[in-house]
Formats: sequence, structure tokens, C-alpha cells
Amino acid sequence: MRPPSRFPEDLITLQRAWQQTFAELAQAPAGAGTTVLRRRLITLSGNLCTRPSWAASAAWRAGSVELRRAARPHTSAPTEGEAAA
Repeated sequence: MRPPSRFPEDLITLQRAWQQTFAELAQAPAGAGTTVLRRRLITLSGNLCTRPSWAASAAWRAGSVELRRAARPHTSAPTEGEAAA
């Protein structure tokens, strides 16, 4: 079971949307008309970075990795990056 997050649920949902959009963009073939995905990713990035809780740049750097981990779907096996940590 995943421990409770220190992030509000709406922020985790926003991060999950960013990760999903990024994955869709990464899987899109070249020349597939990715304008909508790129614009969505830019909008989501702006929304994430301008949150009041990230007002200080140090807060963003310190919390962004933890937020990405909190938004990641829970699996029993560690991901490649976690296995090395």
C-alpha cells in the first residue's frame, strides 16, 4: 500500500495528466500531427509550475521528484530508476 501523499489530490491529478500526455507524445509517430499534444503539455507544465506551493524555485526542485513519484501508478516491481536508487 502506498503511503499517504503530502500533495493535494488535484496536484497529483495534474501531474498524472502531464505524465499521460508526455507518454502519448513520446509514442506518436513522426509527422502524426502532435500539435494538440504539445500544446496540452505546455499548458499542463505551466499549470504545474505556477502553483502557489511552487512559488519558490527551491520548493519546486525539492518537491517535483516526490510529486512525480506520488503520481506514478503503483506497481509491485520497482521501475528501472528506482532499482538503482
